[in-house]
Amino acid sequence: MLSDHMFSQDRLFVDIETQFLQHTNSGHFQFIKGTATNLDHTQRIVTITLESSGTTQGISFHGLVIATGASTPSPLLGLIKDETLLRQCWSSLRKAMPGVKNIVISGGGPAGIEAAGELGDYFNGRPGTFRSRLSSHQVNITVITSNSKILPGLREAIAAKAERLLAGVGVTVVKNARVKTVIPLGAGIDPELLTSKTTVVLEDGKSIDADLYIPATGTTPNTDFISDKCLLAADSRIDTNPSTLRVDRAGPNARIYAIGDASSYARPAIHNILSAVPVLCTSMKDDLLLEEGYQKDPSARAGKVFVEDTRETQLVPIGTRKGVGAAMGLQLPGLMIWMLKGRDYWLWTTGNLWDGKKWDKES
Repeated sequence: MLSDHMFSQDRLFVDIETQFLQHTNSGHFQFIKGTATNLDHTQRIVTITLESSGTTQGISFHGLVIATGASTPSPLLGLIKDETLLRQCWSSLRKAMPGVKNIVISGGGPAGIEAAGELGDYFNGRPGTFRSRLSSHQVNITVITSNSKILPGLREAIAAKAERLLAGVGVTVVKNARVKTVIPLGAGIDPELLTSKTTVVLEDGKSIDADLYIPATGTTPNTDFISDKCLLAADSRIDTNPSTLRVDRAGPNARIYAIGDASSYARPAIHNILSAVPVLCTSMKDDLLLEEGYQKDPSARAGKVFVEDTRETQLVPIGTRKGVGAAMGLQLPGLMIWMLKGRDYWLWTTGNLWDGKKWDKES
């Protein structure tokens, strides 16, 4: 978010329509940019508001995959609307950076810690070979978490290492604290108040003044458009069969599926999505064959079954050369974190994802 020169932008922002048209022709594929505003699963219609005109359009479906993801509180950290807004927010941040002296980040999860590490590395640099902490730093960066440690998805020792690395780039972690409010309201969330000077008020009454406030307190599933709330789990994600990725509450043979951060099938994580895609595709294929009469026995739709890998797996880069994390329950060294994720935040893997080659053979 600090510079377009850190990563190749044509690998970071990829044209969706182009990726699909390499597999079919324009007569079999249509790309519509808009916002889903309603799902009527009984009438099998999705209503969207078109980006180009602002008008609404109903789209009938034979099968539906819901992959609407989740939104971050800060528009700096995700696609809360589209790539245009994201890049505008990044541009606003970059213009404000020369005047920043105090930064507050609320949230001790991966997004907040990665943002703190990136900002600390950029503004304050890293300590020397024989010093684990900076003797002085240009910008004060504070991370506030309501937890007793940062990175709750990782073991205590890894979280402690992350905190030491953050200290090395001038980041202070305040634990067991919660943000009560910010002044002005909407600071860090409203794009118009993205870089406004902010007073962060904690529940214990203490306040911190910030030139830049970044809320990184989790995500909200993008499921507001689902009118029948019976389709949703208690956390507002779509209640999804964790084995088949079907939305069973929509009814028998509804041919509605959900995957990713908007779905309840597994905890939000990229490795879960990658392994769930073939299962979803098999479920859809079986359902379509049954609907068209090519498969008579519903019990024959055994297909693939998704099993979530619940082992400790999370990679968290901290700055340009450091990081912490674990994969499949094994703690990884910082150099490996950098090689796998930190050097380009997975962009080395995205080519085969965009064009589908990762799943070009059924397994």
